[in-house]
Parts: sequence; structure tokens; C-alpha cells
Amino acid sequence: MTTASPAARLTSKGVATRTRIVAAAADLVLARGVGGTSLDDVRAGTLTSKSQLFHYFPGGKRELVLAIAALQTERVLQAQRPYLDSLDTWESWEGWRTALVAHYAAQPHWGCPIGTLVSELTGTDAAAAAEVAAHLDRWRAYLSAGLRRMSERGLLRPDADPDRLALAVFASVQGGLLLNQATRANEPLAAALDGALAALHAAAPSDSRE
Repeated sequence: MTTASPAARLTSKGVATRTRIVAAAADLVLARGVGGTSLDDVRAGTLTSKSQLFHYFPGGKRELVLAIAALQTERVLQAQRPYLDSLDTWESWEGWRTALVAHYAAQPHWGCPIGTLVSELTGTDAAAAAEVAAHLDRWRAYLSAGLRRMSERGLLRPDADPDRLALAVFASVQGGLLLNQATRANEPLAAALDGALAALHAAAPSDSRE
């Protein structure tokens, strides 16, 4: 028999309170990092008592960080829609690229919040890092699915590997975001995505590179 998670047993008001705490904590972690954000910081930033915080997050800081990762994932996936759910035409890839660049250009902090969490957790909690990394795998799976549909439609050469192409595109996304963080500018991501899309076009039959 499966036991419902604490979050699943909350009332609608409790869900709203928990969501508010996660959103506020996410902003703190973006600004200070996981190591630089204590539960006391979260309590102060959300006007939440210690008992309230552990009511919503009985697993403590680890559970909160995993909730932050889930929130950030939904935010970035939603920012790429509706393109992310198709990616089966060249137009949809161009729309995806534009949406992703615009999303990160509008953020108050540079870099990928999910990848940053993975990097920070790797040295302190490998199991939590793996759980957060699964969100990156989920994101990449959308790219793979789109490229498989492109292949099925004959928009990629038969020798092109959709999963490997998706990995290359996703590596470009993460590399661009890392350089965004280092340079505090959005141009690296834009350039990385332009290069990634050029590589995709190079994998197309000559008569479909339009």
C-alpha cells in the first residue's frame, strides 16, 4: 500500500502556503546558494514559524530543496511551451530557441537554477543531486522526443541519431547558461543555441534545410 506524501495530505490552503514558501525559498537559494541559505533564513523570509516549516517540510531542508528543484523545473518547462511539446518542425525549434533566450533574459539571476542545484548538491548530498538531475533528464527527453518525430517525418537524415543530437543541444543550453552566469550576460546562451540549431540543420537532408 502506497502512503501519500505529506504534501498530498494538505488542504487547499495548506497547499497554497507550502507553494508560497517554496517560491520564496527558491528566490533565496538563487541569490545565496543552497549552502548559504539556512532554514532560519527561509523562516525569516517567509514569516513562517519553525513548527510551520517542519509541518510543510518534515524532511527539513533537503525536502525543501527538492521542492525548489521541482518548482524551477516547471517554471523553465512552461517558459518553453508550446514549442517544447512538439519540436517537430524547423519553425518550432526556432520558436523554442527564442522562448528560451527570452525566459533567461528576464530572470533576475543568471544561469540554470536546476543545473546550479545539481552542482552544489553533488559534493554534499549525492542522492539529492541525483534526484534533481532527473529533472534535467526530463527536460532533455522533450528534445529527444521532438527530434525522433523529426526523424520519422524525414526531416533528419537516416544516419542522424536523435538522442545524441538532443544531448548535444542540451549540452549547448547548459554550457550557454554557465557562461551567462560567468559573464552576467545573455549572449552566450543565444550564441550556443544558434550553434546548436545550425548543427541540427546540418543533420537534415539537403532538400529540407529551409
